[in-house]
Amino acid sequence: MSILDDLKSAYPARYYATMDQPCGWYDMWEYSSMDGLPAANTLFAMTADQWAAKGGDTGTKSMAVVNGALVDYTPPVVAVPLKTQATSAQAWIQQQANLAAAMGEVFTADMKAYVQAIAAIANGTDTTSTALPAQPTDVMTTSTAAT
Repeated sequence: MSILDDLKSAYPARYYATMDQPCGWYDMWEYSSMDGLPAANTLFAMTADQWAAKGGDTGTKSMAVVNGALVDYTPPVVAVPLKTQATSAQAWIQQQANLAAAMGEVFTADMKAYVQAIAAIANGTDTTSTALPAQPTDVMTTSTAAT
């Protein structure tokens, strides 16, 4: 018996997907050895049509086996903690502060309130907010000292 015969015997479907999400792909009949290959009963057997739909040998379509069916894979949404969002918003605030200083302007009352709200979330003193406040549209006003 040849290695191809052994592969065909062990992997009669030829094409397989792993049970990972997203899944990995195997064209089992292309291997020159069975060493290190997973057992067929730990994989999802694919039809030739399914193999072609995912793009064949060169396809990189993200898919997963869900409830016994091969489906397009949608990565889970990763929730960014509010405190992390606030820390990121502080970079924008710092940029605006640098611009205001360079132009001899000051923050509007809305911007000052925004800075305080973001700081409270970022440093942990505000533990009740569930979303960041909206960035103010009016950030700077001309300083009376600059006129």
